[in-house]
Amino acid sequence: MTALRLPFILMLAGVLGLAGCSVHQPVSLYQLDSGSPVQPAQSAGMAVLLGPVTVADYLQRETLLQRQPDGSLQASVDGRWAGSLSSDIDQLLLRQVAGHLDSQRVVLAPATVGFTPDVQVLLTITRLDSGEKQPAILDAQWRLIDRRGQVRDNRIIHLQEQHAGTTAAQVQAQGVLLQKLAEQLSVALKPLANQPPIAEAPKKPAAKPVAPAAEAEKQPKIPMAAPIRTDMEVFRF
Repeated sequence: MTALRLPFILMLAGVLGLAGCSVHQPVSLYQLDSGSPVQPAQSAGMAVLLGPVTVADYLQRETLLQRQPDGSLQASVDGRWAGSLSSDIDQLLLRQVAGHLDSQRVVLAPATVGFTPDVQVLLTITRLDSGEKQPAILDAQWRLIDRRGQVRDNRIIHLQEQHAGTTAAQVQAQGVLLQKLAEQLSVALKPLANQPPIAEAPKKPAAKPVAPAAEAEKQPKIPMAAPIRTDMEVFRF
């Protein structure tokens, strides 16, 4: 019996070992490539409020999605995002736009109290993905709001980048697309840096207080009642 049980035990140990290897298979973590943005030097440059930046719902997850030839999306088995993809996008765009504009006054929404932007950027990213055999694609739209609340630019963007096929190459290609988006956005922002200041509305002069004597003169005069005399006599007893 012992001789019969030994092969079975060895086989069971091998199956469990393979199962353990498959369960503990290492998964790579990825972040977007921010490139090499220029460090802005001007502390009094163009004031830009970047955001809100809206990212498509399907991208708000840790799983790194792979676009298939039929257009469907599948979760990657060997990679995921290291943290929040939305936060990575915000930081990448912030650094890139600040570098292109050479301004330290580029901030993410919501703005702090007292910060008055020259322009606010409303950005929506509806697609950012790739696949082993599919190029990296970025679809986005921005609106630029000036300090008077008027829309100065509205643009729909479609960008595409080829890659080598590996997961790392795909993530790098997606980062390159966001860098190109930031470059185009900065070009659209620069003409809005020299906006004329908003003229303050003229203040109305305060009304002068009316003197009591003058106020009394404005009141209508009521004639005084005069006694009426008659020839009738009054007798008392």
